[in-house]
Amino acid sequence: MDLATGDLGTAALLGTLAVLALVDSTSFGTLLVPVWLLMAPGRPQAGRMLAYLGTVAAFYLGVGVAVMLGADLLLDRFGDALESRPAYVVQLVVGVALFAVSFRFDRKRTEARRQQRAVQGRPGRLSRWRERALGIESSTAAGRGSGTGTLPGSVLPLVGLAIGAASLEVATMLPYLAAIGILASSGLSATTSVAVLAGYCLVMILPAVVLLVARIGAARAVDPLLRRLDGWLTRNAEEMTGWVLAVLGVLLTLDAVGNLGLGTGLQNVTVRIP
Repeated sequence: MDLATGDLGTAALLGTLAVLALVDSTSFGTLLVPVWLLMAPGRPQAGRMLAYLGTVAAFYLGVGVAVMLGADLLLDRFGDALESRPAYVVQLVVGVALFAVSFRFDRKRTEARRQQRAVQGRPGRLSRWRERALGIESSTAAGRGSGTGTLPGSVLPLVGLAIGAASLEVATMLPYLAAIGILASSGLSATTSVAVLAGYCLVMILPAVVLLVARIGAARAVDPLLRRLDGWLTRNAEEMTGWVLAVLGVLLTLDAVGNLGLGTGLQNVTVRIP
């Protein structure tokens, strides 16, 4: 799909990728879990936080490179077919479908599902991850008889949490997949594309790093903000997924409409209306 060609220059390409990376930075693994970790009592351990964020970024980069190499092979073999009219019709259908599905994540339905989980005693996705992480800590504490939750110096629980959180998002990392598609069709060399993808992953974890620095340097000022952010993200995580689906659906639809020439037809119809 031709999402990055012609008059889309390097600056516009990088700007588009930066916006997608910032959208990705608000996901479960890149912001929800880091905020939860930063809310732990005491001074945050920068090394462990960076180990978590580094693992998430490395996982995303590895998946991205694998997908991008597959996309290059796909474009080499089926590039003409992917730019054909039937392919753009499929893209149009997918875009409209994503936009329609996004309404499933509206606030009222999300709140109803949350209340149902509360009645049934089933925690949400974030709560389940918190319980698992706390379970690791409590089991270690029980085994050692100490007050600490993890073994001194061990970052394996956080690395496991990072891999688990990132793996959980593989099927829903739509902004990232869109970025990979843009890079695959941009004409950049493989080395440059991987470098740009690495930059994407760094931008993706940048907000969490900023929060970490702020939490270390100005804990009293940042803690209330983190609590509000934690509550807001927990309440709106599913609704934000809906917005991501809606935005991606609109982008795919507009691109397909342009390549199918439907936009020109609509303009002509508009002009003829007295």
